[in-house]
Amino acid sequence: MAPTRDHGDDLRGASQLVIAATAGVTEVVEAMHHTIASGPAVLGRPLSVPSKLVTGIVYGGIRGVAALVGRGLDETLARLGPRLGSSQPGPERDALLAVLNGVVGDHLHATANPLAIAMQFRHHGVPLELTAEALRTTFPDAGAKVVVLIHGSSMGDTQWQRGGHDHGAALARDLGYTPIYLRYNSGRHISTGGHELAALLERLVDAWPVPLETLVLLGHSMGGLVARSACHAAEADGHRWRTHLRALVCMGSPHHGAPLERGGNRLHRLFGVSRYSAPLARLGRLRSAGVTDLRHGNVLDAHWEGVDRFERHDDHRGPAPLPVGVACYAIAGTTAAVLDGRIPGDGLVPVDSALGRHQRAELDLGFPTAHQWISTATGHMDLLGKPEVYARLRDWLTPSE
Repeated sequence: MAPTRDHGDDLRGASQLVIAATAGVTEVVEAMHHTIASGPAVLGRPLSVPSKLVTGIVYGGIRGVAALVGRGLDETLARLGPRLGSSQPGPERDALLAVLNGVVGDHLHATANPLAIAMQFRHHGVPLELTAEALRTTFPDAGAKVVVLIHGSSMGDTQWQRGGHDHGAALARDLGYTPIYLRYNSGRHISTGGHELAALLERLVDAWPVPLETLVLLGHSMGGLVARSACHAAEADGHRWRTHLRALVCMGSPHHGAPLERGGNRLHRLFGVSRYSAPLARLGRLRSAGVTDLRHGNVLDAHWEGVDRFERHDDHRGPAPLPVGVACYAIAGTTAAVLDGRIPGDGLVPVDSALGRHQRAELDLGFPTAHQWISTATGHMDLLGKPEVYARLRDWLTPSE
């Protein structure tokens, strides 16, 4: 059955975000107002106490009114929901929802916002029911080989199509794999997604309608990190699907971080240099847990638990080795036309990060040399549709004679 969008839930989710944003901006303005009105720091900020009393009353009232309006809107829209009806969501709505979850998905989940994406396996944009009967109906020609495709940050399961090409569909056509696409909230911690994916894979393998011989995980960008995290979770929990895993392929995955998130972190720290701009640093903390995990490539709970996720260094990050007994592959993109001299990354992820290389030996992932490949003249999103990239995937996943 095709998924539907509940118009009432969409409006409720949007209104909750607006109210939360109003409260957040109010806090920033209040902090700046108080800082400025407190007087010069050299004089000991003599007006700090009266300023705090005044700003507390004024901005407290604004927050109270916003909260009251928010509750009223939510209750009204909840009652109106059945009358507003539902419809089938289009690709534009799915794409917007994916971006929203990538940026503030942890907040959406924590506040039970209707716009939060729940992890699920999908096929042609339709959620899969993980029972043998339902899977047999959806995949009447189901075989013994399954490839699970895991999208990147702020993306969705329907965005594997690029330039008329879909790696999953091509692998089905050429090598007989059954492609299954994961949809998940990329704003939550990567390791949280790893735990959820591990549990979901266990259900999929248990319900697969024919004996399963080969399971492949194919991750693009953050998806490769989620796949690695799921392998660690499966080993810790003793999941059976792990014994079926034959290959893990990571395309443009920031195993050791992405400069773009580090740039956001530097901006956040820059705001904190002056006490007058310090309140603006709170805006930098709007970045989701999934986004901050990308700074250094956190894939385990231990990489972020008990640590300020906005800290600059990754000294706390311990080893997270590749799964043993699995053929692991890494593809990096570079915008350079030739592999000569210092090679730039794909516009988002450096080559060394995508290939799992690290100066600290214990963090180096050690992909075998024959299992590493760099695609020239290739941007981050080009990895999804470039013929040369697919040719490499096909060669790696073709059974040896």
